[in-house]
Amino acid sequence: MGLRVRVRPKKGYNRVIGPGEGGLKLVEFGILNLSEGDSFNQNADEKETGLVVLSGKCTVRVDGAIFEAIGGRQDVFSGLAHAVYIPCKKSYEVEALSDVEIALCKAPSDLEGDARLITPDQVNIRSAGKLNWRRDIRDIIGPDFPARHLLVGETLNPPGNWSSVPPHRHDFNNPPEEVDMEEVYFFKIKPKGGFGVQRIYTDDRSVDEIYTIEENDTVIIPEGYHPVTAAPGYSICYLWVLAGEERVMRPRSDPQHAWLSDIEPILDEIGL
Repeated sequence: MGLRVRVRPKKGYNRVIGPGEGGLKLVEFGILNLSEGDSFNQNADEKETGLVVLSGKCTVRVDGAIFEAIGGRQDVFSGLAHAVYIPCKKSYEVEALSDVEIALCKAPSDLEGDARLITPDQVNIRSAGKLNWRRDIRDIIGPDFPARHLLVGETLNPPGNWSSVPPHRHDFNNPPEEVDMEEVYFFKIKPKGGFGVQRIYTDDRSVDEIYTIEENDTVIIPEGYHPVTAAPGYSICYLWVLAGEERVMRPRSDPQHAWLSDIEPILDEIGL
């Protein structure tokens, strides 16, 4: 299979990708679409789940815990996410209080405990890059969160801008320079009808793929550098799901393009 997956989500749970597919070993990813008044039940079994509300409002019940009326943003471009972290062996129910779209990000886990609500004020916001490679990053389940494998967040590219630049990879366990993690991107585009471009490549070019990215596309990144750009006039937001044994963000930049990071302090000094 290719590394771009095009699933046009229907009502209910839409499984997009999982272990054993596209080189993935840990990550399972799917989209839940519910109409107002609908509900969805699932048992987490031996997996941890990051439930990220992309749009709409819902109530989530996890065993005895109730997270009522969470969400509410119109789309991923109009606010920060509510999310629920659901440990393994928990049963949960999602009740839609409006039409709602939810990302379900899963990975194997033996870490038990209580479900936790993540509110927009707990989402860590940071800006990365300069000029036409500047983007905004939202860490939802970050490195300090007590999860087993998962890291989850969103990145927003302004029109025409690049992200994951300088191109970086996280393919090998060579700390502190690099930590091995697989990744999945799920894309939204504003206004609809736009597109972006994703490249995935390795040093030896044994992998060298370029994909046109449209609304609701998913890209699998089992290895390689993986820069993304938005077409002029169109903003891109992609949900990213990382999983690895170390749960540490230690990417390695492509040496050919690492100079972009080197000039960022100079751009700061001259006000660019």
